[in-house]
Formats: sequence, C-alpha cells, structure tokens
Amino acid sequence: MSVELTGVLLLGLGFLGLMFSCGVAVERGWLPTYVTRHPIVYTLALGVYASAWAIYGSIELAAQAGFGYLAYYLGAAGTFLLAPVLLVPIQRITRTYQLASLADLFAFRFRSRWAGSLVTLISLLAVLPLLGIQVQTLSSAIQWLTGSAYSSAVALLFCGLIAVLAVMFGARHSHTRQDPLISMLALESLIKLLAMLCLGAVALWLVFDGPNDLQRWLEGPGLQAQQATYQLDDAQWRTLLLLFFAAAFMMPHLFHITFAENLSRHTLLQASWTLPLYLLLMALPIPLIWWAAQSVNNELPITAYAVYMISEHWWVKALAFLAGLAAVTGTMIMIALALSGMVLNHIVLVARPPEARSDLYGWLLWLRRALVVGVIVSGWLFYEGVGRHHDLVSLGMASFVGMAQCLPGMLALLYWPGANRKGMVVGLIAGVILWLWGLWLPLIFTFPTPALPFTHLMSDSAPPWYTVTLVSLATNIVLLMVISLFTRISEGEKSAAEACSVDAVIRSKRLPLEAATAADFSTHLAQAIGDEAAQREVSRALKALKFTPQERRPYALRRLRDRIQANLSGLMGPSVARDIVDRYLPYRHDDAPVTDDIHFVESRLEAYRSRLTGLARELDGLRRHHRQTLAYLPVGLCVFGDDKELLMWNEALSQLSGISGESVIGARCDNLPAPWPELLGNVLLASHTPLYKQAVSLHGKDYFLTLHKAELSGHDSRGGSVVLVEDHTEMKWLEDELVHAARLASIGQLAAGVAHEIGNPITGISSLAQNLRYDTNDPALLETADQIQQLTRRVTTIVNSLVGFAHGGRQAGPPPASPAALNTLSEDALNLIHLARSGEDVTLTNACPDGLVVRGDAQRLTQVMVNLLSNARDACMPGGQVVITAGQQAGSAWWRVTDNGQGIDPRVRDHLFEPFTTTKPAGEGTGLGLSLAYQIINEHQGRIDVASPPPNEPRGTAITLWLPLYQQDGQRPYAQDSDC
Repeated sequence: MSVELTGVLLLGLGFLGLMFSCGVAVERGWLPTYVTRHPIVYTLALGVYASAWAIYGSIELAAQAGFGYLAYYLGAAGTFLLAPVLLVPIQRITRTYQLASLADLFAFRFRSRWAGSLVTLISLLAVLPLLGIQVQTLSSAIQWLTGSAYSSAVALLFCGLIAVLAVMFGARHSHTRQDPLISMLALESLIKLLAMLCLGAVALWLVFDGPNDLQRWLEGPGLQAQQATYQLDDAQWRTLLLLFFAAAFMMPHLFHITFAENLSRHTLLQASWTLPLYLLLMALPIPLIWWAAQSVNNELPITAYAVYMISEHWWVKALAFLAGLAAVTGTMIMIALALSGMVLNHIVLVARPPEARSDLYGWLLWLRRALVVGVIVSGWLFYEGVGRHHDLVSLGMASFVGMAQCLPGMLALLYWPGANRKGMVVGLIAGVILWLWGLWLPLIFTFPTPALPFTHLMSDSAPPWYTVTLVSLATNIVLLMVISLFTRISEGEKSAAEACSVDAVIRSKRLPLEAATAADFSTHLAQAIGDEAAQREVSRALKALKFTPQERRPYALRRLRDRIQANLSGLMGPSVARDIVDRYLPYRHDDAPVTDDIHFVESRLEAYRSRLTGLARELDGLRRHHRQTLAYLPVGLCVFGDDKELLMWNEALSQLSGISGESVIGARCDNLPAPWPELLGNVLLASHTPLYKQAVSLHGKDYFLTLHKAELSGHDSRGGSVVLVEDHTEMKWLEDELVHAARLASIGQLAAGVAHEIGNPITGISSLAQNLRYDTNDPALLETADQIQQLTRRVTTIVNSLVGFAHGGRQAGPPPASPAALNTLSEDALNLIHLARSGEDVTLTNACPDGLVVRGDAQRLTQVMVNLLSNARDACMPGGQVVITAGQQAGSAWWRVTDNGQGIDPRVRDHLFEPFTTTKPAGEGTGLGLSLAYQIINEHQGRIDVASPPPNEPRGTAITLWLPLYQQDGQRPYAQDSDC
C-alpha cells in the first residue's frame, strides 16, 4: 500500500468520522436545539443538491458547453424562487397526509398503488446513473491521487461506511424531523462549499496572479480555447434549465430533504433565497478551476478531474478530494434513504402487505435498513458494470431526463384537477419508453439503436439528451392531456384532486363509521398491524387531535380515521395505508344521502384563509361575517344535518346550556347531554313549531324555553334543520307576576268591602267593651273587657294591613323604630294564642333570652308571632311541641318558631307567602296570615327563612325571622352575642 493511498484513506476516514461525531453530538443533545434547527442549517442541508456533479460534472459540462454549466445552478435556483407557488403547495399536501416521497404523492393523488409503484421503478432507473456518478467520481479521484489499482476497492469501502452512516442516522421510524441527519448534511454542504471556494481562490491567486492576470490570459492564450468551446443555443439552454428545474425537487433524495424533513413553511420560504445564494457561491469557482487547468495543460485527458491538475501541492488535491467525498457522502445517504422508503412502501409492501405482527415496527425497520444497503450496493454495481465506461455528462443527462418524465404528472397533480390516472400512467409509460430507448439503452449496449420519432425535424448537431428530452416530454404531455380529457375521473381521484389543488379545500363526506367509539379503532386495526402497533397508532392520533378513547361523535371519529390513515401513510405508504383503513375502519353506507362535512370544510378554510386572494378572499370574508353573525346571535341557535348530526352550536346556546360547542359539534342529537336529546328531538320531530315554554332543569334551576325550527331545503341546500332556542324564563316570571298582581287587585276590592262591612261592628264591640269598664268593678269582667278591646284593635290592624298590602305592598311612612323585647313579644303572643280552645294538647314553649331588643312595632310583631304559632300548632299532632327561640348573629337578631309537625307540602313551598295560599281544609284558613307576616317583616327591613324539615331533623318546620337590633344614637345595640 502506497503512502498516497494511506493518506487518502486517513483523509476519508477522518471526514466520515467527523460526520459520525456530528450525528452523535446532535442525537445526544450536546448541541442546543436553536442551533440544530436554525434555518441556515436547513438551507445547508438542501445543499445536498450539489452532488459530485457539482464538483466534477459541472467542470466537464463547462468544458463541453461553456457557460451552459450554469443551468445546473440556475434551474435549482428557479425552483426555490418559485417556492410560494410550487414548493409550498407540495409541502402542505405532504405534511397534511404524511407523504414522504414522490411515489407517495402520485399514489395519493391518482388513487392507485400501481401509480406509486410505477414512479418508484422510474425513480430507481433514473437515479442509478446518478449513483454511478458518485461512485465513479470517488473511485476516479482516488485513482488520480494515488495511481493505485485498488481505487475501486477503496471506493467500495467508503460506500460501505456511508451505508453505515445512513443506517445509523437515517433508517428510523421517526415521526419528527431527524435532526442528526439534517446536521450531518449541513456539515458536508459547508465543507464542500468552503473547499470549492478555496479551490477557486487557488486557481485565481496561485495559478493566475489575480484577476488582471486571468483577464490577460482570457484575451490572449486562452481566447482560442474559449472560442473552440461549443455554445448551447437558446432552445438547448431552456431545455437544460427545465431538466435541472425538475431535478431540484423531483429527484427522490431532493424531494425527501425538501418536504419530508422540513421544519416549517417559513423555513422553506426563507430557503427560497438562501439556497440560490449557496448555489451561486458553489458555481463561482467552476470556470476559474477550468481556466486554471487549461492554462496549465491545453490537452486535458479527462476534463472532469481538471481540478487535480491545477497544482502539484498535496493540500490542493486534498481539498478537491474532500469536496468530492463530502458531496458523494451526502448524496448517497439521501438517495439510499429516499429510494429505500419508496421501494419498501410501493414494491415490497404492495407485493406482500403487512400482517398482524407483534414486531411490525422492527420488521419494517430492518427491511428498510436492508434496502438502504441494497441501494448503495446497486450504485457500486452499476458503476462497475456500466458507469466506468461513460463520461459524467452522459450519465447525468440520462438521470435528469428520466426524472423529468414525472414533471407533467406533477404539474397536473397541482394545477389540473381533471387529470386522471389513465392519462398520467399512459403518458408516463410512453415518455419513459422513449427515454430508455434514447439514453438508457446506449449506456448498456454498444450497438446503435434506431432513431427516435421526429428526430429528423431537429438539427443533426443537437446533443442526444436534447432530442430525447423534447420528444419524450412532448409525447408524455400530449397523451396525458388527451386521455384525461376523453376518459372519466373516479370519485376517489376527484376527492384527492381537491386535496392536491393549490387553492382548493378537500370536502370530506359526512359518513358514519362502523366503529362506535375511538376505543374500537384499536380492536379493528389490530387485525391488520397487530395489537401493539394498533394501540400505538391510535394513541398517537388521539393525542394529536386531543380526543379521548371514549369519543363517540361521528365527526370526531372521521377525523380520527383520517389522522390514522395519514400516520400509516408515513409509515408504509399511502396505498397500503388506504387499503388497511378502508378494510378495517370502513364507513357505514346507509340509505341516507351523503353530504359534505361542513364543519371540516370550514375548519380547513380557516387554516387556508391567509392564502386566499382576489374574489376568493372576498367571498371568504363574507362567509366569516355570516358565520360570526350566527355564532354571536343573542339567541341560542343550533344546526342539524338530515342524519341529526350537530353542525353548529352558537355562543348563546353554549352560555345557556353550559356546554361548549367544541365538545358537541359532530355529535348525534341523541348523544347530547341531558335534557337536550329529548328537547331537541321533540322539536326536530314536531310537524308544527314553535314549542312554547318547555320546562327544563339546567344548572339546578328551572328554565322555560321556546323552540323554533326551520327546514333547510332547496336546490342548493345540503338539507338539515335550524333550531332557535329562546329563554322565556323571565317572561314566564313576568306573566306569573301579572297574574299575581291581578289577584292583588281583586284582594284590594275585597279588602275595601271587608273594611267597610267589618269596621262598623268592630267599632260597636269596642265601644261596648269600653262602657263595660264603667259599669262594673268586677276584676274578671274588667280583664275580659281589656282583652275584647285588644282583639278588636287587632282585627282593625289586620283589615288595615290587608288594605295597605293590596294598595302598595307596604305601608307608607318610615320603618318602625321603637324598641321591642323579643322575650316580651313571645309571652304576649303565647297569651293570645292560649285564648283559643283548640290545640290544647300541643306544648308551646318560650325559650327566648331576656334583654334581646329589636327595632320595630311591638303590636305588629306580636301579630306575626301569633300567626306563626297558630300555623305551627295546627301542623302538630297531639303531643307535639312548638318552641320559640331567639339570638343574635352578624349585627341582626333572629327569632325562630320550630315545630315537629308534618312539615310544609313541597307543592306550596314556593308560594308560601302569597295571599290565599293555605294547606288547611276549606273553611279553616284564609291564606292571609303568612302573606301579612311577610309584609310586616319587610316593613321592618327584615327577612324570613323557611326550613322544612330543619337541619338534622327528620320532620317539622323552622321559620326564622331576621330583624335589625335596636340601637340608640351613640350607644351599642341591646343584647350581647348569643349562640344561634
């Protein structure tokens, strides 16, 4: 082994070791995320476009076509300059549906597994010459440096090490961006850029003596060589630009790095100017290197490796070798990863679909690793069998023209919804046949092939790649258009076309699923991919959508199904994923008409709103205005489809029901929280609406709701019903108050008559009682006369209170302010109640403390207590007990009557203090006692609390009066705090 070969080995191993160290450092988090995910890192990773062709092939093309070599850089720059209208739509599709390759995209759009398989085979055939270029340049560079006969074996060694890097850092099942791989690609792009700039500086300052010396050489000795260089005509220039334009985003490895590993839309847009800048810097040294080599040796044996002839310094050659090795490493890693995924998803899994395995992920991972190694080995075999016999331009043009055959299908995929799989497949096959005939077969066979059709119309001096490109692409495009125009497109293709169209939004159909809940998905999927994989994929989809396993809403289940299909598409390709989901998570096709999923369409429109322009933007603004009008309408509104699936639930209805719209949108009417299934179900089934004042209980309160229904029908309607829900609870209360006021008015009229009719007899009785006091000295008669007068005054007070209640609800004038001792008032009330002979078997007890004084009218408060004691006594059974207690709390006095009777009927509890409300038999109660008590307590600025039964008691009633304590000016209130 020569010293030169050892040095090359050490240099190559050192570079590959540096790449390995970079990957390990990023994977273990030794480098911060803000560095590894910086947009400049992604731009440098896109520099993988500059393969070995950029180091060696561009020099060879410059030798053959002069400045035509710039087409390689300008075509790619044009692709990224058009990122907003070309790359961003592709990125949206690939990220939404988890499409990782060009074959995935074609299989998704044209709804055919064979479309994906066809694109995979074409990509494999087109990329093999490009792989051959990488191996050839690596082997030839080693040969130029060392002159060793083992250059091919050393190249194979490097290919093996590159395969190890690809397997370790790329062949993974990861659902996130692979930061180690991106960082490694960024590092190799940076190394080859710096190396090329250094080589350009060497050519300019070491070979030539600066720009002036270069200019003198170009105008002198080099002028003849430049004039002898073939110059491309305008048509050939445009064709070459088109080829490199297509290659920049359609080559498998470039499609993968651009869309499958991208951070964000913003990063891609930023790369639309940073990558052209990078390519410009890569292009600048090419003519300097070629001119420097020409100045050193006019007769170059192999122009592609002219960089090794510009200087005898070992470090110059080492720089050239390092630039080439960096370009080869990045390109081979990405080609191996991209092609292995395509072959796995569209050939292996299509031929042998995955079974219910417990180790599905491991099985797929090892398959992909084997395919990664297989792709790199196939590149080395192609070089050994074919590539070593052809120059770089022939191999490169065969690769770029072959990949360009997918360009018509790609443009139709994005911009022509009418294109179908028949037209795409026939056009693609025809173009590929012409490409194989004109460029691929001459690489393999030495005998001349028949001329292509229409070649006689072109110049004899036109290079073969130009002729094959025009004929094959023209045939491809014509067949695609003609067949698509005269054949029908399937429903699946229509749906996919809407998803792929630049300005369209896919309209998902509102179909029910066979699975009833989200938890059922795992059971169904396990039949295809095994229990572990099924549970993992379902859990991942649930987490992404923020759903629970108990989710039952049809809308949510449809979104979950779409998410699982997208995730499986990223794992095993869209064709296999669609077959699994259609088979094991099928829709239930009922007889009901199928309509668009309006809520899903609106959610997608919201996501794409910033991208709409012109009339579409104006129409979307009008849609949003109408949507907000309904959403913020001050009346509850909900919309149902013909299948009773909830489509809208506005803010007013959310506030009324306490149910957010997000939690119920897409649910069936009968799956809504109570009491809405019955309430809304009744109005949907009703032949006539509105349904007035339907009583419901919400949040523990009684509500009265009026429901209106409108059927959505007509030629442009999708059907369904709109339901308005009005809260008429306050109106019901107002109506009840109006009825109550009418009753009070009748009471006023009655009270006036009663006061007139009763007043005169009472006055006579009072006069007779007063005269009796002067007609006798008998103490018993005198006591009787006093009691008669007290009772007549009480009757007069009752009549006057009734009249005052009927007229104004309370008596005019300031509230009573005299002191009244609760113990004394209780004793007076007990004395009065004892005058009645009924209820003598009920025990009445006064347990009020002394010294508790309130502010009020003693006579009227005694009247209240008499009424309360009378009702309590009547409610008790024989042997019952009635207790009067009192106390002080929070600056107020409480006065309580407690009995152990039968309690208050719940039916009258809410109307207890209304006039004529009574539970006694007819003739035994007027229903005025408690209403008068309520009025009197209100006039004393107090309140009444009712507990039936009292706390911790099985039966009975406790009525508590709250009254203000008596307080003289400048003095503290009477009584001290007492226990309640």
